Amino acid sequence: MKYFGAHVSAAGGVENAPVNAHEIGGRAFALFTKNQRQWISAPLAQKSIDSFKKECLRFGYQPFAIMPHDSYLINLGHPDSEALEKSRAAFLDEMQRCEQLGLDRLNFHPGSSLGKITDEECLDIVAESINITLGKTRGVTAVIENTAGQGSNVGYKFEHLAHIISKVDDKSRVGVCLDTCHSFAAGYDLRTQEACKATFATFDDIVGFEYLRGMHLNDAIKPLGSRVDRHTSLGKGEIGLECFRYIANDPRFDDMPLILETPAEELWPQEIEMLYGFISE
Repeated sequence: MKYFGAHVSAAGGVENAPVNAHEIGGRAFALFTKNQRQWISAPLAQKSIDSFKKECLRFGYQPFAIMPHDSYLINLGHPDSEALEKSRAAFLDEMQRCEQLGLDRLNFHPGSSLGKITDEECLDIVAESINITLGKTRGVTAVIENTAGQGSNVGYKFEHLAHIISKVDDKSRVGVCLDTCHSFAAGYDLRTQEACKATFATFDDIVGFEYLRGMHLNDAIKPLGSRVDRHTSLGKGEIGLECFRYIANDPRFDDMPLILETPAEELWPQEIEMLYGFISE
């Protein structure tokens, strides 16, 4: 079964996220469990934790259809040791919040070399960061999101994702989230059914669908291979609608959160309805 949704607001408390997801017709959702632009936030209150679980139960959201996202500030591949430790501490806090909420995955951007080390060195540090965090937590999978390759960000090649996974000790607790806009910006064509078939075959060969734990569904403002991360609404960018029709009808994308991060939030109900309408069209 397909689980389409969007990255919804958790303003006023994480317990509001499942309510907001239900209101737009999503069967899945993503959220921030803390302010994504602050290093430190107040701990989750037990009342909020209990209410979150209650609302998820009320609307039928199971952990496999929920994909929390960590703070944008975190860089698990930071070349500076002091800054790296700060990122690792923040990432551990994010994973522990997921544990508290009963969630089974945390989506994150791998990191950036900042031009001070090689990509391979950065990827090795990211893997080490994951290993350290998995050793201090239980039951939550670290889900690496592919990037567009802006600046010195790593993770834009499928080989980068495979490299990180190869260095993670517990393969059962590492996974991947593919963002369609990021993939396209990184040079992976998704404009036609044939292009999708080829790109996802490449992903399967290099990384493996067994590691896919979710997707971000976004059209792209910039052209193929631009290495620029600019999302737009489905069908209003360079990718077009065939990619999303392909995903809707491919069972390899079943039973995982398929999350909109498109900028026009008022269109989310229509976009979700459209995605479900693509199934067996």
